[in-house]
Amino acid sequence: MRQHDAEVPDATATYVFAVCRDPDPSSCAGLPGVTHEAPVRLLALDSFTAIVQTVRACDFTDEAWQSRLSDQRELERYARAHHDVVSAVAAACPTVPLPMATVYHADERVREALAKETDRFRAALKRIAHHAEWGVKVYAPPAATAATAATAATAATDDADRRTGRPVVPTDRGRPAAGAGLAYLERKRGAQRLRERSQEDALRTAETVDEQVGRLATASRRLRPHPQPSTDRRVQILNATYLVAERRSEELALLTRTLRERTGAEIELSGPWVPYSFVGEV
Repeated sequence: MRQHDAEVPDATATYVFAVCRDPDPSSCAGLPGVTHEAPVRLLALDSFTAIVQTVRACDFTDEAWQSRLSDQRELERYARAHHDVVSAVAAACPTVPLPMATVYHADERVREALAKETDRFRAALKRIAHHAEWGVKVYAPPAATAATAATAATAATDDADRRTGRPVVPTDRGRPAAGAGLAYLERKRGAQRLRERSQEDALRTAETVDEQVGRLATASRRLRPHPQPSTDRRVQILNATYLVAERRSEELALLTRTLRERTGAEIELSGPWVPYSFVGEV
């Protein structure tokens, strides 16, 4: 939804952070936004209010923005500035965040474009009013990681046997010792069965947590598991986000503690956040 008008020297544009209803004017006072050249301000729409800032159009051309995307530090600065404004406003009233770098030629163009999405904004604001987003990540309980350990132990045993010659003990005819091959296969089968049971247990744990938290939430979304650092041996079995009424936040924290004790899994609860994940699907 970025629009550009950088052909005119010193041309300005309007950067839009969010759309909200009945904002507190003091909530964005003093916030730097994405530039220090103009204040963050309120822009009245027909039914709502947009949180905007005047910026230099040349800073948001496709070329300028592509260059910014390749600079991780600069990109993080913009993302943090955008989020800080959205969070400050959302703390005072229901707020629908707009994507970072949503820029229009001028205030009037903002009004025209956002008026076309009035129904979406109305539905989203109704949905998220007095709600917050919470993240839940679940890691497999110790029993589930035992399969990995068992597999490693089996491999270590096999390797040790090969090095010491135990699996193949020559007889008078140069044949392996009786039962050596059968014992090897049985260890392999046992490790496989343990892996399968552990994987099934982990999946059941993830479904249990998602179901229990989902009952408390107004809406939920399952996300892809985050890749773990090479030094982190934990196995992530659930990555989800939930839209939860503010009045139920303590209930959510209690439920999380109960599920940790009941399942033995490591459960990370993060939030409350501005409900970014629940403003686009209305």
